[in-house]
Amino acid sequence: MSSLAGKKVVVIGAGRSERGYAAAFRVADWLGLAAAPTFAIMALLTAFDGSQQDMFCAAMQHASPLGGMIPMYLLMSAFHSAPWLKLISRW
Repeated sequence: MSSLAGKKVVVIGAGRSERGYAAAFRVADWLGLAAAPTFAIMALLTAFDGSQQDMFCAAMQHASPLGGMIPMYLLMSAFHSAPWLKLISRW
């Protein structure tokens, strides 16, 4: 049992750290919202890049249809869309 049991304890400076935590959570929320569009833009840029790097992967036998950078970016965009869905559901 603590020696402070039943006594009133005042924590000095708690307001400042709580504001810091709130700011950190806001930044994390915005970063979560930034992930899905970033991956979607990367998929578009990769699709219209014109480089033939994905052709090397597609030439392999028994290659997965999800192989390559474009499907990977689209999947990452889909997996990171949860913050957007939460934001839309609040409206």
